Amino acid sequence: MKPVYFISDAHLGSLALKHGRNLERRLVRFLDDIKDKAQAVYMLGDMFDFWFEYRQVVPRGCTRFLGKISELTDKGVEVHFFTGNHDIWAWDYLEKECGCIVHHGPMTLSLGDKTFYLAHGDGLGVRDLGFSFIRSIFHNKACQWLFRWLHPDLGVRFGLNWAKHSRLKHESYDGIHSGEPPYQGEDKEPLVLYAKEYMKTHPDVNYMLFGHRHIELDLMLSKQTRMIILGDWVRLFSYAVYDGEYLYFENYVEGETEP
Repeated sequence: MKPVYFISDAHLGSLALKHGRNLERRLVRFLDDIKDKAQAVYMLGDMFDFWFEYRQVVPRGCTRFLGKISELTDKGVEVHFFTGNHDIWAWDYLEKECGCIVHHGPMTLSLGDKTFYLAHGDGLGVRDLGFSFIRSIFHNKACQWLFRWLHPDLGVRFGLNWAKHSRLKHESYDGIHSGEPPYQGEDKEPLVLYAKEYMKTHPDVNYMLFGHRHIELDLMLSKQTRMIILGDWVRLFSYAVYDGEYLYFENYVEGETEP
């Protein structure tokens, strides 16, 4: 089989990131490097820092990225787009205009003889009531309907500034968003706890891949099950690739995307 790629958390369009256009160009070059050899690309959420589709309007910017994923799908490469907590509000634009397959929740799939569990990761294993409350508002259909009545100039600006404020609270020493707190260990990391609980009823899963946390984690949960948190495309430029036999966890160096 042809290689299958997994990436997450590019946060394109962020007002908090310096040189955001250069980050977008780097992601586009990566997609260009793999377009002739990929069977599929799975984008596990938060590819945009804020994305809300009005009926006739989508957020300005990211045209290089949108054009490149359209090129991939035109070539027959499957592009699977998972909504994250920053781009929950993706409906049919990416499907109809760019040819993506949009997923609004976790999914399980088989690649060759291996079973994969894929999810963005927000809300999984988290017991924070404040976060759960905010998340419920973002996912509420009535709240989404009300937000749609804001003029796009107001709605998109509000969303981008909300995301910027959240990002700057976690700004790292070098001025680039570090995403989340450092890895908390197997006994405290929410996604690890969630994965271990999920395994109790799904012991046949071989690989569990998540985004959201902005950390690189490659952990064997059992003799059969391997868990990966994909890092991001803000600082780490990390991705996973499955060649039909092995799953590799890599960092993008331009010109070096062989599995």
